[in-house]
Amino acid sequence: MDTVKNYITPGGLQRLRDEHRFLLTRERPAVTQVVAWAASNGDRSENADYQYNKRRLRQIDRRIRYLTKRIDGAETVDPEAPRAGKTASQVFFGATVRYALASGAERVVSVVGLDEVDLDRSHISWLSPLARALMKSGVGDRVILHAPGGTEHLQILEVRYQRIPVQPFSEPPGAESAGKPRHRSGG
Repeated sequence: MDTVKNYITPGGLQRLRDEHRFLLTRERPAVTQVVAWAASNGDRSENADYQYNKRRLRQIDRRIRYLTKRIDGAETVDPEAPRAGKTASQVFFGATVRYALASGAERVVSVVGLDEVDLDRSHISWLSPLARALMKSGVGDRVILHAPGGTEHLQILEVRYQRIPVQPFSEPPGAESAGKPRHRSGG
């Protein structure tokens, strides 16, 4: 089976690892505890806590499996690593590109992995139509973007390789393992 490589920046890989660790060591044990507590309350078919948290546990397990595959298959490419020749002046994975639209408007995008796409920060997937149009082009080149909204003519103004700041993983609000004080019995 020919699978697509999972290129990722070091920051993106760290975010996946942080989420994986959080789910495995904090969220899953916390939800498991709730399921055990809910199961001890009798009739499970009528027990909303039990039903909801069993479903939540399946979602967590699915996400853990997904993250494990993505991390195991990750091929890290550091945009800050020294480059020579064409790899330093042309657009490849990890490039930050400034280009002009035919209208004269300028845009800047960074080419990142599928798990790092963040359109608010102009981080686009290396598999996106825009990234594919930009690939292997250099300053001064004109490229044609065939997108669902039509065809755009772009001119490459600048190609840089620099650190691409990735939003770090943060615990989601409402996480089972967050904030609720645990009452310990015994002593």
